[in-house]
Parts: sequence; C-alpha cells; structure tokens
Amino acid sequence: MFLLQVTLVVLLVALAVLALVVQSERHTKAEAIRRSIAVAQTFSHSPGVLSALRAPDPSKILQPLTESGRKAAGVDFIVVTDAKGIRYTHPLPDRIGKRFVGTIGPALAGKVYTESVHGPLGHEVQANVPIQDTHGKVVGIVSAGLKVKNVTGLVEQQIPIILTAGAVALGASTVATVLVSRRLRRQTHSLAPNEMTRMYEHHDAVLHSVREGVLIVDDEGRLLLANDEAERLLGLPPEAEGQLVSQLSSLEPEIRSLLSTGREASDEVHLAGPRLLVVNQRSTGRGAGPRGTVVTLRDSTELQAVSGRAEITGERLKLLYDAGLGVGTTLDAVRTADELARIAVPRFADFVTVDLADAVLRGEEPGATAKGMRRVAVCGIREDQPLYEKDRLIDFLPSTPQARGFGTGRSELVADLSTATGWHRQDPERTERILDYGIHSLIATPIQARGVVLGMVNFWRSEEHSPFDQEELSLADELVARAAVSIDNARRYTREHALAVTLQRSLLPQGLPAQSAVDVGYRYLPARSGVGGDWFDVIALPGSRVALVVGDVVGHGLHAAATMGRLRTAVHNFSTLDLPPDELLSHLDDVVGRIDQDEACTDEPAAVVGATCLYAIYDPTTLRCTMARAGHLAPALADPDGNVVFPDLPPGPPLGLGGMPFQTAEVDVAEGSQLVFYTDGLIENRTRDLDEGMEVLRKALAGHPRRAPEDSCRAVLESVLPEHPTDDVALLIARTHALPPDRVAGWDVPPDPAAVAGVRAAATDQLDAWGLSELAFGMELVLSELVTNAVRYGSGPIHVRLIHDRTLTCEVTDGSSTSPHLRHAATTDEGGRGLFLVSQLTERWGTRYTPRGKVIWAEHALPER
Repeated sequence: MFLLQVTLVVLLVALAVLALVVQSERHTKAEAIRRSIAVAQTFSHSPGVLSALRAPDPSKILQPLTESGRKAAGVDFIVVTDAKGIRYTHPLPDRIGKRFVGTIGPALAGKVYTESVHGPLGHEVQANVPIQDTHGKVVGIVSAGLKVKNVTGLVEQQIPIILTAGAVALGASTVATVLVSRRLRRQTHSLAPNEMTRMYEHHDAVLHSVREGVLIVDDEGRLLLANDEAERLLGLPPEAEGQLVSQLSSLEPEIRSLLSTGREASDEVHLAGPRLLVVNQRSTGRGAGPRGTVVTLRDSTELQAVSGRAEITGERLKLLYDAGLGVGTTLDAVRTADELARIAVPRFADFVTVDLADAVLRGEEPGATAKGMRRVAVCGIREDQPLYEKDRLIDFLPSTPQARGFGTGRSELVADLSTATGWHRQDPERTERILDYGIHSLIATPIQARGVVLGMVNFWRSEEHSPFDQEELSLADELVARAAVSIDNARRYTREHALAVTLQRSLLPQGLPAQSAVDVGYRYLPARSGVGGDWFDVIALPGSRVALVVGDVVGHGLHAAATMGRLRTAVHNFSTLDLPPDELLSHLDDVVGRIDQDEACTDEPAAVVGATCLYAIYDPTTLRCTMARAGHLAPALADPDGNVVFPDLPPGPPLGLGGMPFQTAEVDVAEGSQLVFYTDGLIENRTRDLDEGMEVLRKALAGHPRRAPEDSCRAVLESVLPEHPTDDVALLIARTHALPPDRVAGWDVPPDPAAVAGVRAAATDQLDAWGLSELAFGMELVLSELVTNAVRYGSGPIHVRLIHDRTLTCEVTDGSSTSPHLRHAATTDEGGRGLFLVSQLTERWGTRYTPRGKVIWAEHALPER
C-alpha cells in the first residue's frame, strides 16, 4: 500500500513537472511577445519620432535612439521603417536602407501585429506597431522583438528550478504519505478491515442506544444522521435523514432555527412539545474534515421541575433573609409594619395591608377580638387599589378571615375570595369593587409575639399571579414572625416611652408662678430615642425677683427623668433659702455627688450621674440679672433693638465632679429684653457643630424685638431644631419687665433707736400714697421690730425699702451677717417675741445674704379689691 502511494506520488510529480515546463514555455513566449509589443508601442509614441521621420536624414537621428532603447528594454532589435517598409534603423548598420523582413500590411492599417520570421538576426519573434501623425495617418512602422533562441533559453534556465521544485514536492509528498500512514496506523491501532467493521458496528449500537439524542447536520443544513433518542425526543419521521432541516415540519421553530443557522449553543433549554430539551451544538470540520454541526439533546423535563422548585425555595429563603435584615430597623411599630409590607410586594403578594390593634399603637395590650384595628400600612403594585385606606379604624366581623385568625392565632387561607361568603359580609359594596379589580386570593396571618396577637397582615394576590396555596401559608407565617417580635418590642418601647414622658412632664412645671418680673414662653420636646433629663423652672423670689433655671441630666430613660425630678426639687428647696446662684450650684453639686454615692452602694450597676445647670436671678427693680452655670451653655440675650449676644458668663464644671468653685456674673438687662435659656439638644446634632448651632439660634432671635415669648419659642424650634433630633430639648424664653420707680420707696436709717419712729411715719405716709392704709398698723409693728433689731444687733449702713408689687414687701438691710432666729419665748421672758410677731403679721419672712451684709424681708398680702 505504501509503494502504491509512492508510485502515485512520483507519477503525479512527473506530470506536474511536465505541465510546469509546458506552462513555463507558453508563459515565456507570451511574455516575450508582450515585451516586444510594449517596447514597440513605447518607441512609436516617443517624443521626436515624428519629427525625425520628417528630417532629411531620419537614420542619423533614429539609429542612436533605437540602439539605446533596445539595450535598455532588453530586446534584440528595434527597427524603424517608412510606410513602404524601407529600414531607417537596424542593429546591423549595413541593413539600413533595405526592405523590412516581415508583414507590414496590418501595421499600415493601424493595427499591432506579431509574427515569427527568419530575419537578418535569425529566427525572430517580432511585433509591428504603426507610427501615426496627428491626423492618424501611418507615416512609419516600429518593429521590436527577440530572437527565438533567447526565448527558449529562458525556458531552459527555468527547467532546473522546476525540476528542483518537483523533487522537493516529491520528497514532501513522500514524507506526508509516511506521516499519514503512521497516523492512520496509530488511530486505527493497526486494525484489520474486519476489526474496523466490528468496531463500527459497536459504535453504531452505542449511538442508537444512549439516552441522549445525537444529530449531525452538514453545512447545507441537511440532516445527515439522527439516532433513535433524537428521533424520539424531536418526533422525527423515519425518512428525516437526508432532508433539509428547514423542511422538517415536526421540529419546533426555535430548534429548527438553531439547527439551520449552525451557531454554537451550550446547554440551551428549548421546548419540544411537552418536553424541555437541553441542546448543545458544535461545529465539525475544523480541520480537513467535512463542514457541519453535531447536536446533542438531553431531556430535562423532570430536572427542570425539580430545579424550578429549588429556585422557588431559594427565592423564598432570600425573601426571609431580606426580611430579617430590612424589617424591624426602628422601635416604631408603624415603620416596622411598612417595612414588612414593602418587603413582601411584589415578591410574595401583589398587595399587603397591615392592621394593628389600636391599643398596640399606644403601647397597651391588645383586646381579645379583632375590633378596633387600625390599618397602619398599605403597599401594592398599583396605587388605585380598592382596599381599606391607611389610618382607617376597622372592626372585623367574626365571619371574616381576619377575625378568625386573630382569635385562633393561626393563618387563614382563602384561595378564592369570590366564594368566601364570610368575608363578603364585612363590606359588600367594597367587596364587589375588590373582586372587580382582580384581587382573588388572600392569606390573613396574625402578628403574634410572646403569646399575644397584636394585629393581622393581609397578603392579597390579583390577576398577575396564581392563587395562594398551602405551601405559601407557611412562608407567610415565617415572614410575619420576623416582624412580630419587632412590633412587640416597639409596643413595649412605646409604653415605656409614654411612661417616661408622663413622669418627665409630671416633674416639669405644670404651671408658672404668678410674678411681674418676666413674661415667659417655654417648650419641652422629649427625644424619639428615649426621654432625657432636661428641665426648666421659673421660681418667684422675694423682692419681686424671679429665678430662671434650665438643666440637663446626662443619659436617657426613667433613671434620667427621676434624677431630674430630684434635682429640680433640690433647686426649689435651695431657692427658698434665697442663695446666690454660685452658692446654689455648689449645694446642687453636693446633691449630685450624694446621688452617685447612694447608687454606688446598690447591688445593681448604675451609670454615673452627671448634670449641667444654669441658674439666673433677675431683679426688676435694678434691671440686673445675676447668673452662674455648671457645665451648661451660655444663654442668649436679645435687647429691645433686636440685637442678640451671648453674655460672657464664666464657665463652671458639670455637677457631680465636686470640689470646683462656681462664679457668678451680673448682666444689666434693658426692659423688654429677652433672656433665652436652652439645652444642648436644641443646637447640637451630628451634622453641625456647637458654634454653627448658636449662630442659627442668633439669627432666629435677631430682628424681632416685639415678638412674644411664645411666638419666639415657636420660631426658634422651627428654625433651629434639627429635622430628626436625637436628644430632648428644653427651651425657656423670658421677656423682662421693670418695676416702676413709684412702686419702690427706701430710706437710710441712722444707727439710733430714736430713728425708728421717723421710719414708721415715713412708711405710713407711703402706704397712704399707695392706697394701702389698712396695712399701716401691721407694717408699723414689723418695721419697728426689724429696724430695732438692725440698730441693736446689726451694723451700718442700715436701709429700709418698701416694694409694692403683687405683695407688699418690706426689706431691712444692714452690714451684719448675723442671722435672726425665730423662737418661742416663755411667759417669764422679757423679750424674744419680736420675730414671732413678724411671722404672725406677715405672709412670710426670711433672710438673704449679700456681699455687703444681709437683708431681712417680710411680705404682706395686698387687700382684695
């Protein structure tokens, strides 16, 4: 077999060499003729040829030109003749003037003519080209050519090259034959024909026995082979092999298009009747083989069903996972219900409504029936749905799925709402609209946490999806269970928050005391995250003065609110002692320290108590405000012209640190000014710093000198308060008044007991002027006792002042710091009854200390008019 192959290769190479020789000879001769024609035509059209022919001696001009052109063009001769064939030029000069050897008729007719002649140079191949003047008349002939022996010489030169190429081709063919033979032996494993036949039969048996369809289609789209499984899966007729795929009507259009185009496909799923086929298609003939495609088919109908169920299960798990992350992000029951509704639409239901017992929204325990249900969330794929709107209070009838689910604590499935007569009774008119809208299926799932049903979640489906089934009932339970605990936590937080707010508000002032020093506006806003310890207070002091207090306890919750109440009570108690602001803060600092010590002794761990406070006393008789602060922000002062400043008040440490002194500052306040006290929750948040917040507050107060304190409170909260405050806010705005000078009378008293009578007389005259004569007797007794004590036990200077305001106040000032004490004198005692008489004749009395001594004061109630 190998020798036969080599013989065939040698024969083919010999024939190829012969053909190449013949072809080369023909090509060389044709090339010679082409070159002769090109040289002759080029010379006939050369400039100066026509003028040389008209010259007296054309040969003298043309002979050098033809010789140089012959050598440059590589031809053997270029001959120029006249119209009669007489030579003007020739490579052999002795031939000039003789007749041209060749046919000149075609050239005289204006044609190019080639011929083979025996001329002066021997056997020649020449081309004759006419020379025409400007009028197209032939005035001469140019003949160019080669000797035949030179042409054949070129062929002879190419024969070695051709033979060499043939030898190389023979060697390459032999090597290729050897390689192909070896490869065939390797691929066939040196099998004999009978063995190859048996192997083909085995392959054919396997091809038609496998449970995978196999198709072979050629590059023309003709079905070459289809095994038994392919015929079964595609429903092919027995005569399908050999037909064009495009003509097989039993194929589905998608599969027919795929087979016809021959494009590559990997695990594509196509429908073939009731079956789902996985199709793979690959191109054949990538080497030297026939072009076409091989197609494999696999029935995945059952696998697809299993995969579909697995995909649905995966989607449900993803839904539950997203619900675990996205539901219950805040301690707000309404927000949690809305998050649940948005998670479920449209991944589980087309519409979702959430109804909570109205008591749950108040933080209370829900009732036993589905009455008083508040719709808190509505979400759907469209906005025009006819379900009950948000915020509606609903009483579900006992026959409804919602009422049954609320009572039993189990989900209710209504696959077809059109047949649910109990649901129809709830609202027949709305029921018809819901059914006409296309809503056809319902799952009502109770929101149950810690054994208590808080509300119901209603999942609705419309025409976009199939009705709910029993498998989806468990998914609804799981989904709602993710939100139930969060809603119950929100309910408990709401309850505790409400309790804390109630406690906080009960500890704050319920009403302001009657006083004439300031007009007051105030606000308290609890934080959403929990009640804090912010507080404010207005305390009436003797002498028509008023104390303004604002403070903030560190932390949130009931502990902070209770601590705030204790501190507010302490401030009230200390204010009755009429202490200066710095001394009051020192005592309050001790109170906070004792609270820390008391809580440190308990078994339960407690946070360290800390607080800030600003305490100010405004005196309308002097228009002066004395202030001190403990870690608190400085107040704002808006003057009657609308200018706003923050007084340079000495800072003090927060309450509870202990051992640090506090300092006071006195500020002159014009009548009609506004003192603004606030806590840090008003101006601080995460998006701005303290200075920026104070600047915003200044702009909110500036330019409104006549605005009432209540209006100022409203404007400040609207302009300054952050959109979502994280801390509670206390705001106190006081507009100052001045006590008219004619309502205050004072006298200096010399340190002489005889001066008491003069003071009594002057005071009586002043009371008559004020229309308070009926108080003169009691006032004389009080003045006699207080002035006598100052003269006897005190030191100068001594000053008496009467203040006519809501009460009649008598003040006696001296330079001593000794404090009088009320005592009950025995019947045998000669003295000790003076202060007892003062206490009996006045509403109240007391002592306050000043840097220059003390003031003993007593108040008389004004007579009713």
